[in-house]
Amino acid sequence: MSENEINDLNFEEAIAQLEAIVRELESGRIKLDDAVLAYEKAVALKKLCENKLKDAQMKIEKIEIAPNGDLTSAPLDHVEE
Repeated sequence: MSENEINDLNFEEAIAQLEAIVRELESGRIKLDDAVLAYEKAVALKKLCENKLKDAQMKIEKIEIAPNGDLTSAPLDHVEE
């Protein structure tokens, strides 16, 4: 799978492929050369997943109502529990 094909995956597809690679590597039934290729693909999938999560997190905001009734937004990281 090329880097462009990996970049075209959505988060769910990428994480499913990453999980499958991890299971295959953990099984120990994969040849060394194939394991190295699978590891390289897993690294690319992990990076893609991290970037997609980071992008999603940047888009999520907390909607707040100001004392005067106006709606404002703030980064979700600042949500008080």
